[in-house]
Amino acid sequence: MPSNPSVVAIAALGLALAAAAGAQAPLDVYSAAGANQLADAVKGDLERVYVPNLRSNDVSVVDPATMKVVDRFKVGRSPQHIVPSWDLRTLWVTNNAEGRTDGSLTPIDPRSGKPGAAVAVDDPYNLYFTPDGKSAIVVAEARKRLDFRDPKTMALQYAIEVPGCAGINHADFAADGSYAVFTCEFSGSVAKIDLAGRKVAGYLRLRMPDTRFKEGPRLAPGKVWEPGPTELCTAAKGMPQDVRIAPDGRRFYIADMHADGVHVIDAASFTQVGFIAAGIGTHGLYPSRDGRRLYAINRGTHRIHGARNGSGGVAVIDFASEKVVARWGIPGGGSPDMGNVSADGRYLWLAGRYDDVVYRFDTAGGAVRQVKVGAEPHGLAVWPLPGRYSLGHTGNLR
Repeated sequence: MPSNPSVVAIAALGLALAAAAGAQAPLDVYSAAGANQLADAVKGDLERVYVPNLRSNDVSVVDPATMKVVDRFKVGRSPQHIVPSWDLRTLWVTNNAEGRTDGSLTPIDPRSGKPGAAVAVDDPYNLYFTPDGKSAIVVAEARKRLDFRDPKTMALQYAIEVPGCAGINHADFAADGSYAVFTCEFSGSVAKIDLAGRKVAGYLRLRMPDTRFKEGPRLAPGKVWEPGPTELCTAAKGMPQDVRIAPDGRRFYIADMHADGVHVIDAASFTQVGFIAAGIGTHGLYPSRDGRRLYAINRGTHRIHGARNGSGGVAVIDFASEKVVARWGIPGGGSPDMGNVSADGRYLWLAGRYDDVVYRFDTAGGAVRQVKVGAEPHGLAVWPLPGRYSLGHTGNLR
């Protein structure tokens, strides 16, 4: 006897609803860091851009509403980055003292914008936090070591030696938080750190492209920024810098100053699967607030210490296609370095490493404004930012 159509339809609807309930939405590690998704903890904080000036040993504080420096205070020797704490309640200035033994971390209260007493910490070039918030990770670059510390007092918990990673500096974390990938600036490789096992899980040597961009004269005023002609890549190894994970967690992107682009690493196999040519001296990586674009920041030189008015700019990479879809230059030339995207996603703020300024790029089309700051600005922090917690660096929030 034929089935009752109504019964069949109801059963089919039930199966569809059950399947929908059991299905999981596509993973997006940046879903909690979209435009204006501010945590309650940061809603009373001052809107400021904090700029560590490496050579003048101080911090310039910029009011983004007026585009003016409204404060400046001394910190420890050689401040490299300004890093939001995991709980979003402190901004830490990493004063690594560059080869000396008097490194420190200076806390800034984001409610008042004022610094507190510095904490003595060995060689804090950079600072990260484990995804569970239980440890701060001081990146002791000169020591080839990761020091895991109490996230509030900075008392040492334990350390992981990373002997094969000369110039260990930048990192990002797997989608499930089980491991981190750190770049090895002077080894041309990346290191995979097993966080639960407290050990190095492996190294990956990065493949250099056949060609890279040729360093040339500064950008002429009004000209659209393009990387320029290419040349044979004679560099024996890369100089990897910043790291950023794809929204779906399947790939890591590694900026490389010697390769002039972004290495693409498969997260599951820890192998290199691609390369995206971006610009001269690719250094910083920042996702857009909608998670669709990756801003690749290019210093404009292959050298650690570059000249003023260089060939720096921003390459906008589409995450889905892994293609460059736009390029933003700086009229007269410049040296964009580290920074972040504003809470509303409208602006990309970057330190002008060799030009003693900060740049504010309009993300709608790349128009840029500048603010004069101290000597050799480096890893600036935009605050407040969207997200539930901070993994460190200049504001890697999730």
